[in-house]
Formats: sequence, structure tokens, C-alpha cells
Amino acid sequence: MTEEKILIENGYTVESFREVVSAFQKSRIILTAYELGIFSVVDEMGASAKTVAKRIKANIGATERLMNALCALGLLKKEGGIFFNTDFSKKYLVKGSSDYIAGLMHISALWDRWSKLTAVIKKGHPVVEKNKREKKWIKAFIAAMHDRAKLHAPALIKLLDISKVRKMLDLGGGSGAYAMAFVRAKPEISATIFDLPDVISLTKKYIKNEGFIKKISLIGGDYLKDNIGKGYDLILLSQIIHSNSPSENKLLIKKCSKALNSGGQIVIQDFIIDEDRTKPLQAALFSINMLVGTRNGNTYTENEVADWLLQSDFTYINRKDTSWKTTIIIGFKK
Repeated sequence: MTEEKILIENGYTVESFREVVSAFQKSRIILTAYELGIFSVVDEMGASAKTVAKRIKANIGATERLMNALCALGLLKKEGGIFFNTDFSKKYLVKGSSDYIAGLMHISALWDRWSKLTAVIKKGHPVVEKNKREKKWIKAFIAAMHDRAKLHAPALIKLLDISKVRKMLDLGGGSGAYAMAFVRAKPEISATIFDLPDVISLTKKYIKNEGFIKKISLIGGDYLKDNIGKGYDLILLSQIIHSNSPSENKLLIKKCSKALNSGGQIVIQDFIIDEDRTKPLQAALFSINMLVGTRNGNTYTENEVADWLLQSDFTYINRKDTSWKTTIIIGFKK
């Protein structure tokens, strides 16, 4: 069998395989432009490479090369030596736009971690320890999570039965996008967000901006060590378990069980990987993301999550796969 036929049977041609391997070049160009604020400098009026270079304090020739590449990628356009944003760039990449994608700075931080993957595979753990409480990092992370959560939260709630929910907890709730969606869907719900103190300071700004500051309670602390409250009808763990070890997840789910009323439900949303741990692709990739970024995190199987629930007095109900490639696993307290 020829090499070409082997590659085609495995979903690649030689050319498409090379495109996948070299895709980092496009990503790095975009992320560098985003980090430097090039789209915001160009803004509505357009600018020359010289003007942009001066504003971002960069080399003129190098800046022009970068901007030319952005034109080739369809994110800038060039007319008579002046660069302009495309409609897409104006809407999503210029600071101040209502649709600005603030979370891309988090992707840039991930680049640094992933670039050390070879060393991480040899050692079995992250090789560059980062201070996760660094304000710049945590702000970018929460912004990225908010961008996704605000899109997905309304659809997630439609997959749940909240008819009997009067009090809910968004554990590790970040920006509060999910808690706010619960209150929008059912205004009489009393919602609480629990997260680390430096995250809660950011959460407060998000919920204040959307008019929920008097409707949602905030608790700062460490969910593995501190009291998370009690009397809840529903506890949401959205994108939480992948940051923890199996033993930490067992502890956390037991805490949730104690905090729930009888008949209350735990809703776990995450990237759930199949039993052979080779698919779906998003979960397999996220497993590597946890390897390069955390000491204990991983993606987990449906059976692993179900076992943790059953060991903590939950009745395992079912799984629901979302259209955005996550899985929801729901359990009810006995």
C-alpha cells in the first residue's frame, strides 16, 4: 500500500496533513497581532504600518510584514499602503466593540504552555510553574470563559428541569454567566456563585454590569477546603472536574451531596472522554491541555463520573451531549 493511500485512509492526504502540522503559523500571527493591539490601533480610520509600529512600539518593517500576513489571512485589507480592518475584525477584534473577543489573551497564555509539550511528556507534569493568581492571567482566563459561557448557558438550562429549583449554587462560577442565565430563566431562583476570592472580585464586576448585583450572592473561598453553603436544590459544576484529580473530585462531589436538599440535583458539564480515552477529539485535546497546565487535572469518562456520584448518595440519571462538544451528567441526591 502506498504512503498516499495510507494517509487518505486515515483521514489525511499528504497536503492536508502538512496543513494541520503548520497551522500554528496562522495562529501565532493572529495572537501576536491581538497581543499588540494592532486591530484596535487600525480601528475605523485605518493606519499605515509606520503609524501602527509607533503606537505599539515595534519595528516598522517587522510590523508591516505582520500586517501584510494579516491581509493574507483576511483580517486586514490594504489600500495604497494604508491598512484597514475587515468587517470581522471591526466587530470582534477592536477593543470597545460590544462583541470584542476578550478571551483570546487566554489562548495566547495557552500557547506558552503548549510550546513546552515535549518536555512535559518527558517529565509527566508542567515544566513552567505559573502563578495562577497573577491578576493578568486570571483576568484573561475569566474573560475567555465568559465569552463561551454566555453563549452556551441559555441552551444548557433548556436541557435541565429547573421547575423545582428555588436555590442554586454555581460552584467555581467564574464570571457568573451561568448563574445569571438561571435567574433570567426563572427570576424567583436564589443563586449563589462560589469561587476563589480573586475571581469573585471579577465576578462582582460582571454581574454588576448586567444588573444582577442585588440578585446573586457571592462567596469567596477554596471549594476543596471551605464551606460551600447548604440547602441548595441544584449545584452546577461547569468545567470544574477537569482541573482536579480523581480523589479531589470525589471529595468535591461528597461536599455537594451534603450541601444539597433531598432530591436536589448535581449538574456536571465537562469534556467527557470515551472509555478508551481516544475520542472525542475535543476531550482528547483537552486532556493534553490539562497535562501542560495543571498538576492533577485530566478529562474523565462517563463511568468515572458515575462512580463518584453513586459513592456520594446520588442516583445516576443520564448524560446529555451538547451541540458545543461538552457533556452534561446529572445526578439526583437520594
